[in-house]
Amino acid sequence: MSLAPPEAGTDAPEAPTPKNSFDRFFEITKRGSTMSREVRGGLATFFTMAYIVVLNPLILGSGVDGDGVSLSIPAIAAATALIAGLMTILMGVVGRFPLALAAGLGVNAMVAYEIAPNMTWADAMGLIVIEGVLITILVLTGLRTAVFKSVPTQLKTAIGVGIGLFLALIGLADAGFVKAGAGTVTTLSDTGSIATWPLLVFVLGLILTVILVARKVKGAILIGIFSTTVLAIIVEAIAKVGSGAENPGGWALNVPKLPALGEVVGMPDLSLLGNFNVLNSWSRAGWLVVLMFVFTLLITDFFDTMGTMVAVGQEGGMLDENGTPPRSKEILLVDSIAAAAGGMGGVSSNTSFIESAAGVGEGARTGVANLVTGFLFLLAMFLAPLTAIVPFEAASTALVVVGFLMMLGVKSIDWDDYEIGIPAFLTIIIMPFTYSISNGIGVGIISYVAIKMAKGKFKDVHALLYGVAVLFCLYFARGPIESLFS
Repeated sequence: MSLAPPEAGTDAPEAPTPKNSFDRFFEITKRGSTMSREVRGGLATFFTMAYIVVLNPLILGSGVDGDGVSLSIPAIAAATALIAGLMTILMGVVGRFPLALAAGLGVNAMVAYEIAPNMTWADAMGLIVIEGVLITILVLTGLRTAVFKSVPTQLKTAIGVGIGLFLALIGLADAGFVKAGAGTVTTLSDTGSIATWPLLVFVLGLILTVILVARKVKGAILIGIFSTTVLAIIVEAIAKVGSGAENPGGWALNVPKLPALGEVVGMPDLSLLGNFNVLNSWSRAGWLVVLMFVFTLLITDFFDTMGTMVAVGQEGGMLDENGTPPRSKEILLVDSIAAAAGGMGGVSSNTSFIESAAGVGEGARTGVANLVTGFLFLLAMFLAPLTAIVPFEAASTALVVVGFLMMLGVKSIDWDDYEIGIPAFLTIIIMPFTYSISNGIGVGIISYVAIKMAKGKFKDVHALLYGVAVLFCLYFARGPIESLFS
């Protein structure tokens, strides 16, 4: 469904009549959706990203700060679920867009292994708060939205396609289907074959999901996740595969088995809330180190979300003729607030998750899906064992299928025009190859500006895009720049 205005000289079609005030507020009927689709979409999004409640504690909990202090894993899990739930609901109500948020992967690793060792955990979270406040100011002043609109439409399309490939690679890697191999970038598992029970479960689940999607079965992605999880539980009960952390052929992240009844519900540990300090890091780590950390966080959050919301909007046919999703300013504002909220909650910057595309693939088009996803995250605080049932091998099937759906946008790029074709190509391949959305956007923008300048077409490039290209050059060269002042 396109949100573009009707062509001149034609009668605008009558807007569908909302069923009630709730429908009118969230534009459920207007966007061609239904409550059942929104609920399915919210469930699919939650189950494809619920792993963050388990993974974020493992990443942050494995690091130590400059004083040798490590964080409590149960406390990280509870706060991760709480902030994700609140921010996802806020996005649903304010942004009214099916884009869920949680602690960002990549940023949390940077916090655990690069930032925190130079200071205390409170100082590190303070930097996250600073970055969130800065990016919120950029939204309120209109600069973030202006930068987004300065990117050419076909390059935005390439960003969505690149994220689709990135998402598929994440799914394949999380399931263990592809891994880094000696002498090659990736290889089929560790042995070059389907040699383990978890990998077989993933392959069977992917085949089932692909068949359901091809037959246009309602709820195909969610059915695929659920069915694969059930199969995984049965396989684990019979074969006793165990965890991949202890057994190379084991399950990735979660062992799919039902928890004991007494272990299902528990009070969350919210001791990390408010554990941040915005001033001490500057004197402890030094202004240059802190400045580079904040700059890196800012660039990553700034462009990751822009790419993610385009990709999700593209998947749901919710972009206008300029490649912009509805209520883009509100979407960017909530995402910026979420970055600061993650620091205040002690769980690293929260950001929009590309896994939301799984919910859009199930039919979600409005913020109602976020209400479902957010509520489930809040429940996850009390029902942590249930979030650990779904292994990567089951959830990853959705990511691979959604990757295919997002690839469909590649046909709208003019590949005969090298001025846009080359930047689009670089954007698409850099994301999965470097495992970074920001890297792909940066290389795409730099190459686009460079080609236009080389051909003397300076006026074809929006003034803001020149500044963005320079910032990305600084971003990629931050290592040598840091060494000059060290």
